[in-house]
Amino acid sequence: MGKKGKNEKKMKGAEKTAAKMEKKVSKRSKREEEDLEALIAEFQSLDAKKTQVVETACPPPSPRLNASLSAHPDKDELILFGGEMFNGKKTYLYNDLFFYNIKKNSWLKSEIPNPPPPRCSHQAVTVSQGGGQLWVFGGEFASPNGEQFYHYKDLWVLHLATNTWENIKAPGGPSGRSGHRMALSKRQLLVFGGFHESTRDFIYYNDIYSFSLDTFSWSRLSVSGTAPLPRSACQMTSMPDGSGVIIYGGYSKVRQKKDIEKGTIHSDMFLLKPEGKDGQEKWAWSRLNPSGNKPPPRSGFSMAVGPAGRSVLFGGVCDDEEEETLEGDFYNDIYLYDMVKNRWYPGQCRGNKPEKKKRRRGKKDEADGEAADKATEEEGPQGPTEVIKEIVTEDGTVMTIKEVIPGAQEEVEEDEDEDKEEEEDVSASALVEPCPRSSAMAAIRQGKLFLYGGMFEVGNRQFTLNDLYCLDLHKMDQWEVLVEMDPKTQEWLEESESEDDDDDDDEEEEVEGGAEGGEEESEEEDDHQHPAVKDEETMTEYQTRTEQYWIGLARTNMGPDSKDKKVAKVALAMAKVFYEDGLDDA
Repeated sequence: MGKKGKNEKKMKGAEKTAAKMEKKVSKRSKREEEDLEALIAEFQSLDAKKTQVVETACPPPSPRLNASLSAHPDKDELILFGGEMFNGKKTYLYNDLFFYNIKKNSWLKSEIPNPPPPRCSHQAVTVSQGGGQLWVFGGEFASPNGEQFYHYKDLWVLHLATNTWENIKAPGGPSGRSGHRMALSKRQLLVFGGFHESTRDFIYYNDIYSFSLDTFSWSRLSVSGTAPLPRSACQMTSMPDGSGVIIYGGYSKVRQKKDIEKGTIHSDMFLLKPEGKDGQEKWAWSRLNPSGNKPPPRSGFSMAVGPAGRSVLFGGVCDDEEEETLEGDFYNDIYLYDMVKNRWYPGQCRGNKPEKKKRRRGKKDEADGEAADKATEEEGPQGPTEVIKEIVTEDGTVMTIKEVIPGAQEEVEEDEDEDKEEEEDVSASALVEPCPRSSAMAAIRQGKLFLYGGMFEVGNRQFTLNDLYCLDLHKMDQWEVLVEMDPKTQEWLEESESEDDDDDDDEEEEVEGGAEGGEEESEEEDDHQHPAVKDEETMTEYQTRTEQYWIGLARTNMGPDSKDKKVAKVALAMAKVFYEDGLDDA
């Protein structure tokens, strides 16, 4: 009894502290949000002028992260809404709506009157009722300089059958927040966690609300048991029978002494389940201890619910915080969680196996081979291989991407030549995978995982993506590239660019000389900046002829302390990119 009473006192104390902090944050951020409300009102007034639905076939949406990607409840379509993008100087928030036709591999932009205002880090859930609906709650709006934030607490529904947005004004819902999670459990939407941030303070939540799709009303659930610690950006997936939801992972931060903020990556797992008859349920938290190969700690991962009661986790980032520095390791691996067996599995793509690997089995029959494959899937991969990729953007910036490709250990020892061949095979297969990233959008339709956009960082530069990949979860053979990332679309503006008076004077002189002439001179300079590709010259010939030039350029980009082997590898990648660009221009 003593221990139970002590725990209850701790829980009540934590609730009081959270309530005080929420009041404090709300008071300090009220002025900021009032400033942004005027900007949001401008967006809404512009949208209000649109009176007709306009649908236009379009190229893939612009690069973004923290949008929502949802599978249409009745059609082979994906629905993309909102998101954000930062180009080094300015933050862009979106409220555009796109439909992706899976069979045709085509995009459609749908402009519907009176949509929700621009936002990111919101949540969206699709349901089949009423001819199909997309429900959107909360999210965040930021000022263009990224220094002020507005957190929404509004609830919207997109009626897919009639192409109309509706703002549902129901009292008693969650406070304004972003980074929360929302899932469908039978006939109700459950909202958990999230955070609210101002320039000076922040608070993370672990409360849970229910919105009834029958009565269109909110209620805050009173839940017994030990709840997860406050957090945002966790996994929240519905049980296959709709009898509850599972919470996994997430991120939160606390302010320590001297205003130093310390982030925490959570890797625990909880089950929220109702007990009792319908209409008289009492909700309870219970902690789960799954078996199998659990994902290493990370935040910013993408989650989607797959077939056979398995949820799929992709990518994310693990930040290494050292005093005032912050570095992150980005991932592009897959883990599957079986909600029925309460077990994690690594999701390793089988790929197209080389002929040599088939010969190594020798006289082993087909059954033995299938048993080995099954054992590998159950027990998890061993002996990960680290693969380094380099991508060169149009301005010469080198993006170094580190990937860890899991691989099963061979029972028979291989000689050095065979090991090298295997490494080459792994490197080649890695090229058809999405690059490591966080905050990507994921959705599953007809047993296929679709992954869109997200971001990764190189030094102080952020790369926001708009590529699209697909993986058949039944076959788990290889990723299909539907939209490739184009390095030329990566825009990054440094603050110094707008502060350099000399550059401004030069630009004015160019304008006076004529825009067309200036563009021609610029193009000629670009043509002579790197060694040109000769007629009928192969890539190997070009790389051999210009090797020293690219090594010098790579050394300049990477610094004098970089290893020769790595410099040579980057130089090779730079030459390859420029050679391909030369062919495209020709």
